[in-house]
Amino acid sequence: MPSSDEPLFRVVRGTPTESELAALAVVLLALNTPEPTPAPVTPLAAWRRPPYTHPTSWQEAA
Repeated sequence: MPSSDEPLFRVVRGTPTESELAALAVVLLALNTPEPTPAPVTPLAAWRRPPYTHPTSWQEAA
C-alpha cells in the first residue's frame, strides 16, 4: 500500500479536470473494496401464518 505521500495513481497523458480525477479515484477505490457479506435469507416457512385454530379455542371449557 502506498504511503500517504505517494499518489494513488498518476496521469501520464491528457489534462483531466478535478471532477474527472475524483470520479476515477472513486472507481479505483470501489474496485479495491470487497463486497459486503449478504444477509442470511429467512426461509419463507418462517413467514407463514400459524395453522388456523377454531375461533373459540381460547375460551375455557364450560
